[in-house]
Amino acid sequence: MEQLKNEIHDEAEDTEQIKKGIEKKAAKRAITRAKVDSWDLDIAIFLFLVLIAVLILLFQGIGIEIVAPIAVFGLACVWLVGWRRRRKLYGSYYEEELINLARESSMKANNEETVQKKIEETVEEYVQRALRERRDKVRTTN
Repeated sequence: MEQLKNEIHDEAEDTEQIKKGIEKKAAKRAITRAKVDSWDLDIAIFLFLVLIAVLILLFQGIGIEIVAPIAVFGLACVWLVGWRRRRKLYGSYYEEELINLARESSMKANNEETVQKKIEETVEEYVQRALRERRDKVRTTN
């Protein structure tokens, strides 16, 4: 009885560790995807427009004390938009990755069960064939 309790407890711990591992892997994948996808064409165009505005202001002879805050404001806006987009993408990508990893782990478990079943069937067939051969030998000798 005590051994059964220990086995159940160990199995629960293993399941919890697998779940934590899947969550960590999903978070890592989601962060990577969100970082890559947070910088899109809209942000690049806005950044280019800020650069053009800064250059035009400088060529018009406007002082650096006015142009610098405009440039900093533009860069801050670009960073803020990218940060917000990354946060939003992370949430959706995290959910996708959890679903994908859960599906992968269930497929892996099914494959392992299928392999185990095939091995058991193969062993059973081998034993049955050996028994038939032994029975046939006994019949032929009698």
